[in-house]
Amino acid sequence: QARLAESGGGSAQSGSSLRLSCDASGQFYSRACMGWFRQGPGQAREGVAQIAHNGTTTYADSVKGRFTIAQDHTKKNLYLQMDNLKPEDTAMYYCAADPLCLVVLQPGAFGYWGQGTQVTVSS
Repeated sequence: QARLAESGGGSAQSGSSLRLSCDASGQFYSRACMGWFRQGPGQAREGVAQIAHNGTTTYADSVKGRFTIAQDHTKKNLYLQMDNLKPEDTAMYYCAADPLCLVVLQPGAFGYWGQGTQVTVSS
């Protein structure tokens, strides 16, 4: 059974960096997209970054130029490098997989989710 497990969250100062990791185990479709989403207190879950099976990346406007999504050659490990963190980046961050990869950064399209890792950025 497919399973996703995030790690690397924590507390950070504004302007600093954190790196999130996601370990993917089990069977995923070869054309699956992998993505990072986040949900702040009282907010809807939003897409942060997505990487397609061919390596194409997509970012939310709010993180462009600051966050980088990457995947290792096995496609079993997903990363999110977060630089120049801001207090508004504070949220629970989730790793997710979309087996069909038909849409971009839409939470409803992603059928597999990790438990999340908390990121808290202080000013």
